[in-house]
Amino acid sequence: MTSLPPLAERLRPTTLDELVGQQHLTGKGSILRTAIEHGKIPSMILWGPPGVGKTTIANIIAQTLQVPFYTLSAISSGVKEVREVIELAKKQSSVILFIDEIHRFNKGQQDALLGAVEKGIITLIGATTENPSFEVNSALLSRTQVYILKALDEKDLVALLQHAIKNDEVLKTKKIELKETEAMINISGGDARKLLNLLELVTDALGSKAVITDEAVMEIAQQRIALYDKKGEQHYDIISAFIKSIRGSDPNAAVYYLARMIEGGEDIKFIARRMLILASEDIGNANPNALLLANATFDAVNKIGYPESQLILSQCAIYLASSAKSNAATVAIGAAMSAVKTHGDLPVPLHIRNAPTKLMKNEGYGKGYEYSHNYENNFSPQEYLPDAISGTTFFEPGKNLREEELRKFLKLLWKDKYKY
Repeated sequence: MTSLPPLAERLRPTTLDELVGQQHLTGKGSILRTAIEHGKIPSMILWGPPGVGKTTIANIIAQTLQVPFYTLSAISSGVKEVREVIELAKKQSSVILFIDEIHRFNKGQQDALLGAVEKGIITLIGATTENPSFEVNSALLSRTQVYILKALDEKDLVALLQHAIKNDEVLKTKKIELKETEAMINISGGDARKLLNLLELVTDALGSKAVITDEAVMEIAQQRIALYDKKGEQHYDIISAFIKSIRGSDPNAAVYYLARMIEGGEDIKFIARRMLILASEDIGNANPNALLLANATFDAVNKIGYPESQLILSQCAIYLASSAKSNAATVAIGAAMSAVKTHGDLPVPLHIRNAPTKLMKNEGYGKGYEYSHNYENNFSPQEYLPDAISGTTFFEPGKNLREEELRKFLKLLWKDKYKY
């Protein structure tokens, strides 16, 4: 008896209309859909969280355009495989090369693609969960269009569950009642593929008459799901614990959660990047050297690689956890951004405007400006802020931002890319 593919594969969309989410890219009149409908797509990087449709979109493009389609995984392929595809593409036309996890390609592997992309021998579609500005070299990035895929929201995920129960050839033969969904959505971490595979796992365990509740899902998941999934909810839980341990000045807990991530196969550059962010966000001017060390750690990890980089990560984590803390810079930029949103583009005071022409000088530009070095202690108590917010204090050393305010600010700043 032939075994069926996993549920997520059985339900993989074959047209843009079947795709859940990403309407900003694939909806009617959207930029990517329009390009596909005109039969001419650019080389592109699809950037987004796991399980939101990157591979599916690549497959739909190939099926819609009816062109030769080659797939490589950056985990298992190298320059040799890339060159083999390019040689095949030279004998064909309109070839698409899809590279999953392209951020795992090193500079040499990425450079092997440049000529073929530039000459139009291949149309490259790269998929990545990491910011391509960090992970894709600038030469290749300049030759591609970056499309950002958004995390699926709860409404999308519930609709996907209902669609699977109603339409899958196996699930529709069972009597399934989807009573609660919160546990499934939380465990899947917004990953549609993981959500569907979890649904299949739960329905298999519950039998032909399945009542899906949060309690049943948790019980089954705890028995069957790995303790650490670097693309799932545990990924966010552990990195959150790691960051909060450093923020809370506990080097022991920081090293423990660091070890959990390393043992779980977490991307070491992801860890280093998060420490670099923390060095500014939570330590800031209380110890400016923290940012320097974190930046040096990120560079060193990129040069050294695994496993030696675990020593560098440990050194940095301990230093950051043991350092004095201040989020005054975080508070300051948050308050300043709020002021900009509230008051709009306020006019710059005339006395600190640039006055390169006679007309500007006649209009009062620069008039009354006090050159700080002409005053005692190189300081003049003149006002620099616009009149509408004159005297406003954004930077207050030692002030702590309340947790709920910090969450709101970080969501605005990073658009919910990171979970705290």
